[in-house]
Amino acid sequence: MAGLLLVTLAGCGGSEEAEQKGGGGRGGPGAQGPKQVGFVVMQQTSVPLTTELAGRVVAYETAEVRPQVTGLIRRRMFEEGALVRQGQTLYQIDPRLYSAAVNEARANVSSAQANREAAQILAERYRPLAQQQAISQQDYTNAVASARQATASVAQTRAQLETARINLRFTNVPAPITGRIGRSLFTVGALVTASQTDPLAVIQRLDPIFVDIQQSAAELLALRRALASGGVSPTQAQVRLTLEDGSDYGRTGTVQFSEVMVNTSTGTVTLRARFPNPDGLLYPGMFVRAGFAQGIDRGAFLVPQEAVARDAKGGATLWLVGPANKAVQRGVVAERTQGRYWVVTQGLKVGDRVIVQGTANLRPGGPIIPVPANAPQRVAPPSKEQMEKAGDKAGGAPKAG
Repeated sequence: MAGLLLVTLAGCGGSEEAEQKGGGGRGGPGAQGPKQVGFVVMQQTSVPLTTELAGRVVAYETAEVRPQVTGLIRRRMFEEGALVRQGQTLYQIDPRLYSAAVNEARANVSSAQANREAAQILAERYRPLAQQQAISQQDYTNAVASARQATASVAQTRAQLETARINLRFTNVPAPITGRIGRSLFTVGALVTASQTDPLAVIQRLDPIFVDIQQSAAELLALRRALASGGVSPTQAQVRLTLEDGSDYGRTGTVQFSEVMVNTSTGTVTLRARFPNPDGLLYPGMFVRAGFAQGIDRGAFLVPQEAVARDAKGGATLWLVGPANKAVQRGVVAERTQGRYWVVTQGLKVGDRVIVQGTANLRPGGPIIPVPANAPQRVAPPSKEQMEKAGDKAGGAPKAG
């Protein structure tokens, strides 16, 4: 047992000596040397400020079909859910009373015209008699006034006739716009009035169509400040939609305008985008996600996502190739992504070499061997000296143990 203890102590001492000479054994940095890392050189680029917000589909035009006269519905002249054209007759209201009113007004016009002719003739006859003082001047004045009143009566009855004709035309209820009509809220035989609150039907124009997008006032304020500072340029926003099932709509739209007031209950501002909808895929009330660019950041950097890590506080950090090929860790501002890149707005400058490969186990100030990212690794057979050293280590291990 004493001899076994001496052999064990000798083996341990040999291991410690080998570790001191080798700089930490096979796993130590002295054995591995500087670590090879891949880097990319940073260049400023123009990056769109994209955002994705919730939205609701809204009809391009909406019109309620309402009666303008009172009466019974005699006919419904459309198919529910069909496409109707502007001016197309949708309902027919019983026209008999309004046709009779037209005839009465026409007769009143004829009567007024006859009275006007008689009054004008009488005034013309009184003129020479009044000049000869065969009649009093007052009689002539009354005759002229009666002729003028008869002329005004003709104009009045003609206006009544035109009103009666308009009411008669209103018995045919037309479509105010072109669009898709919904269900009929009144049936044949129902009594409708000109002052009723319920529409007969509703027509909506669905091509093109609007999408109302809600953006927080704080985000909009930050964007406007960025535009005012000059670092961000405005752009014509092309909007893409993601439907409720997660699929892409396939057609792009454009932002038409932004509301000039903030909704007090939600703290948001409404942006309205216009989309083509020839296939009728979008319906009013549908929930969608809208992604679009509101500006272009001219001083941003695109960094591959594998190069950026997050610390315990959520801050973004990355590794750089520092002076004398030393690893340097730096904090940056990366608040959004674009494809497979982080958009870094602060913390980098043109020409910085960001490490994107071999970031594991790096330590600040540690020596590294930087090579361009994705550079092919050279693989060569070991030299004769390396083979001899490996053989010596392999042969000495049993002796030490």
